[in-house]
Amino acid sequence: MRIMVIVNGNEEATAKMEASQKEKMYAAMGSYNEELVKAGVMLAAAGLLPTSRGKRVVFAGVGATRVVDGPFTETKEVIGGFWLWQVKNMDEALEWARRCPCDQSWESNLELRVVGEMEDFGSELTPELRARKERLRGDIAQKREP
Repeated sequence: MRIMVIVNGNEEATAKMEASQKEKMYAAMGSYNEELVKAGVMLAAAGLLPTSRGKRVVFAGVGATRVVDGPFTETKEVIGGFWLWQVKNMDEALEWARRCPCDQSWESNLELRVVGEMEDFGSELTPELRARKERLRGDIAQKREP
């Protein structure tokens, strides 16, 4: 089972942290990431830069697409990063999540979401659509090969 772990961040609190606090937090997270890799759990991970560096594409009807520049001040929860884990089940994912060295100086959370596999989408994913998805997966893998 693949699990997307969404790390909710607090841009304001992070911006106020002293350099030594950030260094300590990055070191703890680095050690945690090493454990995940050694255990064969981590498939991918990344931290996200502040929303001030991002864009939002808004679809508001046919032909009404617009782009909004960050920062996104109206956003209550900001995604600060993610992990993609391979685990046996949700219980194993929860065990790993509980061990996360999250900064305790503000309330934060991890959201664990199961990544859908083809069988999860039912009969609406026709044999033709399944074949297309498999072909795309193969194309992606081929492009990543050196």
